[in-house]
Amino acid sequence: MFANRISQTLHDEHRATIALMERLERAITRRQPINVADSEGRRLLDDVAAAIEADTLRHFDFEETELFTLFDSVGDQLIGDHLTEEHSFMRPLGEQLVTLARRAAAGGFDTDSWHAFSRAGAELVQRMVVHVQKEEMALLPLLDQTLDDATEARLLDAYLGTAPSATAS
Repeated sequence: MFANRISQTLHDEHRATIALMERLERAITRRQPINVADSEGRRLLDDVAAAIEADTLRHFDFEETELFTLFDSVGDQLIGDHLTEEHSFMRPLGEQLVTLARRAAAGGFDTDSWHAFSRAGAELVQRMVVHVQKEEMALLPLLDQTLDDATEARLLDAYLGTAPSATAS
């Protein structure tokens, strides 16, 4: 548990992301294309696409525009630079997975699309798990220790204001 709500919110999202990455990894390691006629397979594809679009990319954008710039302003840019570099590798993988998952959900996998999906998925899983661990061990404790109440409230409002349910209203 974290002392401030923004750290706790990001932590909760990390937990959900790891759970999704574990589901994706299990499906990929079966070495059989995900069956889109099966409700579990279809749900995984839908969950991967929705989570990457609505949560992961928004999470990255928020960290880069709000958190890392905050750290830059107080002279602690190394963590932001490192995590931004990791985002730059994961963002295109995520976008590729969204495209492949949506296509597969509409028409299933063929050999080439399954190979592309499983390769991109495996790489994203590997990178994402390590990335989340770094954020959990370094970024969130740093946020928890350094934010004053007003800054924490502003960041939380900014982050929740970009959430899909908040923008849909």
